[in-house]
Amino acid sequence: MGEPGRLSAHVMVDIRPPVAVVMLDRPAKRNALDMETVLALGSFFGDPPDGVAAAVLTSSGPHFSAGLDLSELTETSVFEGVLHSRSWHRPFDAIQFGKIPVVSALCGAVIGGGLELALATHIRVAEPSAFYALPEGSRGIFVGGGASVRLPRLIGVHRMMDMMLTGRVLDATEGHDLGISQYLATDGGGLDRAIELATRIAENSPVTNYAVLQALPRIADMGAQEGLFVESLMAAVSQGSDEAKALLREFLAGRASKVAATTTTPGATP
Repeated sequence: MGEPGRLSAHVMVDIRPPVAVVMLDRPAKRNALDMETVLALGSFFGDPPDGVAAAVLTSSGPHFSAGLDLSELTETSVFEGVLHSRSWHRPFDAIQFGKIPVVSALCGAVIGGGLELALATHIRVAEPSAFYALPEGSRGIFVGGGASVRLPRLIGVHRMMDMMLTGRVLDATEGHDLGISQYLATDGGGLDRAIELATRIAENSPVTNYAVLQALPRIADMGAQEGLFVESLMAAVSQGSDEAKALLREFLAGRASKVAATTTTPGATP
């Protein structure tokens, strides 16, 4: 296990090869996101250290992130507003379309920009305390960190409209049922579950992991025939890797584990 360090004033990192644990560390402000934090996340996930095959994004304190640090909002021109939003898009794209899968551990407030950050990760583990909201509508602003693209793909446009127009708050169970999270952990167990999942993911071929991250969301945006063609390309690329050939030899030799049904621990829903 590596020594924890800092990526910025409000972001810590602990390298535990093959997994990196990245922590938002501003609990006094419910881990509100300032520009320095967003850029630090983009820089790390855009070029993760050698030996890191997966990552966990977590937080200190009882809240994942209460969103944009509103103290950074000042009266700006329309053009400056566009540039500010785009400065969030690039780091979050570096997470979603980066080199390594990212599992987020969610608790408490996951709202506004905090929800947008969580949506950029690939697998989300929620504790019972997690709750989701988009309060931008009540503050006279619009989402600017990618929620309008990522969230409707999970819960539908009509539900996102409801959250923005009425201020509706979704609890952990509602969010899970709608697809915001893929796993529900026990109270206080989100980080351990996220690390467990990231460790499992890191065992995959890096070629396959990269293909999943890059191809699946793009195929979802394609027509059926275009998507099938890209699927064929990705299948050929992944099957041609040395890792895939080694794993196939292990399976054919009877040394690889076979798929079996899993049991669910109470309170830890897949």
